[in-house]
Order: sequence, then C-alpha cells, then structure tokens
Amino acid sequence: MTHLPVLQIALPLIAAPLCVLLRHARAVQIFAVLVAWACLGIALALLGAALPGGAISYELGGWPAPLGIEYRVDLANAFVLVVVSALGAVVLPIGPGRRGHAVPPRREYLFYASFLLCMAGLMGVAITGDIFNVFVFLEISSLAAYTLIALGRQRQALRAAFSYLMMGTIGGTFVLIGIGFLYQMTGTLNMADLQRLLPAVQQSRSVHAAFAFLTVGIGIKLAVFPLHQWLPNAYSFAPPAVSAFLASTATKVAYYLLVRLAFGVFGTAYVFGALGLGALLLPLALLAMFVGALAAIYQSDLKRLLAYSSVSQIGYMILGLSFGTATGLTGGLVHIANHALTKGGLFLAVACIVAQTGSSALSDLRGLSRRMPWTFAAIAIGGLGLIGAPGTAGFVSKWYLVLAALSAGRPEVAFAVLLSSLLAGIYVWRVLEAAWFRDPVQSAPRGEAPLRILIPTWVLIGASLYFGVFTEWTAGIAEAAARQLLEGAP
Repeated sequence: MTHLPVLQIALPLIAAPLCVLLRHARAVQIFAVLVAWACLGIALALLGAALPGGAISYELGGWPAPLGIEYRVDLANAFVLVVVSALGAVVLPIGPGRRGHAVPPRREYLFYASFLLCMAGLMGVAITGDIFNVFVFLEISSLAAYTLIALGRQRQALRAAFSYLMMGTIGGTFVLIGIGFLYQMTGTLNMADLQRLLPAVQQSRSVHAAFAFLTVGIGIKLAVFPLHQWLPNAYSFAPPAVSAFLASTATKVAYYLLVRLAFGVFGTAYVFGALGLGALLLPLALLAMFVGALAAIYQSDLKRLLAYSSVSQIGYMILGLSFGTATGLTGGLVHIANHALTKGGLFLAVACIVAQTGSSALSDLRGLSRRMPWTFAAIAIGGLGLIGAPGTAGFVSKWYLVLAALSAGRPEVAFAVLLSSLLAGIYVWRVLEAAWFRDPVQSAPRGEAPLRILIPTWVLIGASLYFGVFTEWTAGIAEAAARQLLEGAP
C-alpha cells in the first residue's frame, strides 16, 4: 500500500515505451491490457484506503512537501482515478479496430503505447499535489491524445488532431502562465501550501490574473462552451476505441481539475464570493446544454452526434459547479462517472457498427436493429441515459442538479435541465427511428459485431443501469467527496 500512489503512474509510463520495443501486435495488446487492469486494481485499492475520509500523502524521492513533489489521494481524486482506469481497462481490449475509422496496419504498437501514456497523464493530473506537475501530466495526456486521434485512417483525422493540438497548446500555455503567477506570489507549487498562502495575497492583480488564465486554460481542455471547437472533429474522426476513451475521461479529468482549483486551492469564498464565478458559469452551462443538444439533432453521422451530445453533457457538470454548493457539486462529480459509463458504452456501440459496416453515417443505420439487436439495444439504453430516464445513471446526475437548482431558489434552471433532456430525446430518437423503423439497406451485415467489442459495450451499458439504481459507489462517494472539498476550502 505504501507505494501504490506512485505505481499508479509509473506502471503505465514504463509500459508505454516497452510497447514500442515489443512491436508484435498480439504481444503488445496482451501486455497493455494487463497493465490497464493492474492500474484499475491499484485505483480501487487507493479508493478503499481513502474511504474512511483521510488523505494519503506520498512524497517522491523522500523530499517532504512543500519542498518536494507530493502525490495526494483523497475521495475526489480516488474517484476520478477509478473512472479513468476502469474505462481504460474496459476499452483497451477491443484494440485499434479493423474497418472504417481503424488504425492503419503495422501501427498497432503506437496505438497501445499512446493509449497507456494518455492514461498515465490523465491519472497523473488527478493524483498529483503539485500544480506544476498538473501542467506536465496535462501535456503528457494531450500529446498522447493528439497521436491517438491522428492514427485514424481517414484524412480528416489529421486535421482534427491538428485542430486539437492548436487549441490544446493555447490551453496549456494559459495554464502555465497561471501557474507562473501563483509561484511569483507565493513561492510554492504545492497545492496544499498554496491553499494556506493564497488568502494573504488573493486580492492582488497577479492572483486574479492567475485564476483567469487557469480557468480559461482548463476550460479549453474541458471543452466548455464556447471553447469546444476542437471536440466534435476529434471525437468524430478518431478510431472508435479512442473516441470512447477520450469522451469518457479527458474532459472529466479537466472538470475535476477545475473543481480542485476552485475548492482546494483558491477557496469557495474567493471563487464564488469575491470573483462571482458562478454568475459566469451558469449562463455558459445553460448555453452548452442547449447548443450542444440542438447541434446534435442536425448531425448526419452518429459519432458526430455523440460528440455534440458531449458538449451538452459537459454543460450539466459545469451547471453543478456553478452553484458552489454541496448538492450541485455532488451532481457534477457523480456525472463524471455516469456520463463516462453511458457515453463510453455508446461510442463502443458505434465501434460495433463500424466493425460490421465500415460507416457511422445515420443513413447507413437503416434497419440495422434487425441484424444487430444487441448493439442497438445498448444504443437505446445509452440514449435513455443521456435523456436522464429513471433507472439509468443519467437520471441520478440530473436529479442532483434539479435539487441544487431548487435549493438555490432557481426553479427556472431546474426547468431548463428538464427541457434540455427533451432535446436529447429528439436526437436519440433520430438514431432509433433509423435503426428500428426503416427498411435495411442491401449491404447491411448479416450478424452482430464480434464479442470482443460487444462484451465491453454491454459492460459499460450494464454498469450505467446498475448505478442508476444502486448509487452507493457513485452518488454516495461523490456526495462524500463534495463535502470533503467544501469543508477543506478556505
């Protein structure tokens, strides 16, 4: 248990270059999958250790914090570690794909190496207690994500990766400038130490500028409306496994980082009182919820439809943060897990379709439910989760958000949550109507997708149903983490 925090990051970091050395596609796949499942086991052990309510501190190199780099695990980031490692462990076994959006032959080892690096970077952002390390791990995950997207066989994949690279570089630069301002004012990079020192200087312009740069930089990584331009193309043209993993984890980790800075570094009184961040985030969240859903309705490709749906779902998480309350934060945090399961399952369902047809265009889905009933049953259940139907994980998230809105005396915001859910029903219906109520095309496949894709799809969709009823390990932990963050905020 002593060295589990550092093993959580060191294991995939060391395994990634080993994948490049191995090269053999089958050997690399087995090795990478074993590493991903080992990361999940470590994350679950860390979550179990954090459940009693205390924080686990690991000092690298024997240097005590704040002089040295510290890995720090509490309920909030242990929860995120489990989400990232679980999605990696479930998605990675399907591999780089075989048709349509798949990775070109003889580049499989690059796919697995980049995937493990992306996992390491995302988990590193969550676990580190050093704000400069946050930037380092953020860039590791971003560089790996650019590579994963560019590995797509379609030419548009390179353009999508370049667009993501440009936006991600701007976001990373903003984050680094913000960190520089904080170091200038406090002389420390340790986040716990920053929390202690910032109240004495938080009225200075440098601290205001630091918060502004960090918020905008993380907002780009999070794809907060209107900083979401990179997301639709990135998810649309990446290999299916990459779309499933990034849609489930990358923006969720950025959201966690924004929450950590707001409550664990700058403090509730400063962020929501002096600066009034909630007044800025609330309209952006509402715009994201409606603009993303409306854009999804008019898409002709299923992957692109799900990508714009993610813009809308990010709006729900931002809405929870905007209230600055325990209930709202619980809704945002639990949506990290609930949306990861639902959207990951839906993108894997798209991978099933692409594996059989080579296309994700809505026009090619006509009548496919008769040939691929298990795949489209998963899409139907996942779609209900996006709508927030009772019995699905999506309902739990929206329930907390509605409660937070009503508790804050904003019934119109609660109504907006319900109305945006109806818009989600429209784009979900477009998919189901094409698959269930139209005659199949002549080239429609005769059978289901391979089990290696179908089983992971149903693992995630089944989990979204389970956690829609039994919420102890999602909403329960998110609520405890929200209270912990609020109690520790200066």
